[in-house]
Amino acid sequence: MSNRRFTIFNLTFMAMMAAMVYVVTLFRFPLLGSKVHFANAVCLLSGILLGPLQGGLAAGIGSALYDAVAGYDLVNVAITLVSKFAMAWVCGALLHGGNKPHRLDRTALACVLGALTYVFLYALKTFIYQRFVYGFPMDTVWATVVSKVIPSLINAAVAVVAAPLFYHAVLPALRSSGLLKRMYAREEEA
Repeated sequence: MSNRRFTIFNLTFMAMMAAMVYVVTLFRFPLLGSKVHFANAVCLLSGILLGPLQGGLAAGIGSALYDAVAGYDLVNVAITLVSKFAMAWVCGALLHGGNKPHRLDRTALACVLGALTYVFLYALKTFIYQRFVYGFPMDTVWATVVSKVIPSLINAAVAVVAAPLFYHAVLPALRSSGLLKRMYAREEEA
């Protein structure tokens, strides 16, 4: 697979997707001790549209920017950057791993695996913080992990439904406008 170019167009599209992730994260509501939002759907959409590297960067930067502005410490900002990058990267890598068309079932599967990657990383972060940073006993640690994973799975389910449907809804417009071709421009071989 050829490397994708970081053209002004691609960088602009990455910045737009990062901004969308940031803005969508602002609109959240509390559920079961956590917050539910549609940012994961936009993170997955970044992976679908931009591929693993560029989509991962857009998802990670947009989410990390939200955490930084919200006042989280540098460690949490970095963890968010990595975990959201990983979510979009897995989705983009699975979807862009070949020259097969982006059918709805293939897109949905890539989104499921990307979303589960994030849920796993979020649960791991929660476990490590609860057990090794705060030193809580294991029963408290597991109760906290479960209380955080449930809303995370709800976010994942919403994202897995929303991202592929939105992508396939806008796909004809992206094709007819020529934007899809520009987004997927490959580096010229020497």
